[in-house]
Amino acid sequence: MEFEPWWLLGIPILFGLGWFAARIDIKHLVRDSRALPASYFRGLNFLLNEQPDKAIEAFIEVVKVDPETVELHFALGNLFRRRGEYDRAIRMHRHLIDRADLGPERRAAALYELGQDYLKAGILDRAEEIFRQLAEQGPHAPEARASLLQIFQQEKDWTRAIEMARRLENETGVSRAREVAQFLCELAAIETTHSRPERARAYLSEALETNRRCVRASLALGDLERAAGNPDGAIEHWKRIESQDPAYLALVAQRLLEAYRDTGRLEEGLTLLAGYLERYPSLDLLDAVFQCTLEAKGPDAAYRLVRDELRRNPTLLGLDRLLEAQIIAAANPERRRDLELVRNLVHSQTRRLARYRCESCGFRARQFHWLCPGCGAWESYPPRRSEEFELAA
Repeated sequence: MEFEPWWLLGIPILFGLGWFAARIDIKHLVRDSRALPASYFRGLNFLLNEQPDKAIEAFIEVVKVDPETVELHFALGNLFRRRGEYDRAIRMHRHLIDRADLGPERRAAALYELGQDYLKAGILDRAEEIFRQLAEQGPHAPEARASLLQIFQQEKDWTRAIEMARRLENETGVSRAREVAQFLCELAAIETTHSRPERARAYLSEALETNRRCVRASLALGDLERAAGNPDGAIEHWKRIESQDPAYLALVAQRLLEAYRDTGRLEEGLTLLAGYLERYPSLDLLDAVFQCTLEAKGPDAAYRLVRDELRRNPTLLGLDRLLEAQIIAAANPERRRDLELVRNLVHSQTRRLARYRCESCGFRARQFHWLCPGCGAWESYPPRRSEEFELAA
């Protein structure tokens, strides 16, 4: 195909058409921006400067001037919800739903936001009703089903939580095995409370089939065996935790020692835990082995144990236990008083650090939780004390 000189005439023509179209777009943009009240831009400025209170006041002025601003209603509702003003968020989203000119997609979006308002406000029955409407079809169905799962957990309706989690797993392909196993453990805990151990065992076995690494199920099965007078069976369940996640051995250290004591094999149990301590250092493991060594073998053996552990892993808890062993062994009253003074100072610090911390939200607690009280995440508490995290850092 040969080049024709007259083709060159098309270049300035195309350039001119592009320039003309751009001028039209700019004129429309300028005209639209002039139509917006100044309060709108003030509100945007406040948002960019992280001043949500002033942004809300400015946007409310815009809504008063132009009540038809749908997107601004959504933005205001979300701002109210983030600030914890759930009643105002609910009113804003209900106002949107009641509008006759709102299209079906916008109405579904407003209904979903209203459900979130009720959920955050703790009005679970109304939130559940809304999410059930949205859960079967429409653009917000997956989010609605996830919100229903959250509601079932808050209501402790573990059976429906299991059904919804498995449905979400099938639809998304994302594994929910860890959550489902925890729900089954919750059902087992209820059965145990009502003195139905066989049903509890069935739920715990299903939990292990769902998630073979579910430490909680192994721990609970061991508790059931020991309560039934079978310490050997309990020991086998608790020893399985090493293959699931050895960090959790700290949670069963004291249980293992008591079960071995029940069978008359305390020395064997102490040797087992000493091996765990060497392979998987932990403050709770150290504490359990120290106390048992102190009772069974005396302060000198306990002192040597803690001294060797301090050389490998220097911790305040180790120093605290070392001082305790020295105080017990001290014959001189004056030396005992000096050691007690130092230990009291160290002990007050170890008590402050003896907390578990959620990896998801940072919530600290003295007691270990499978479900974080702060953010509602499952298995977000590593079985390690705060001091161990600070040493790692």
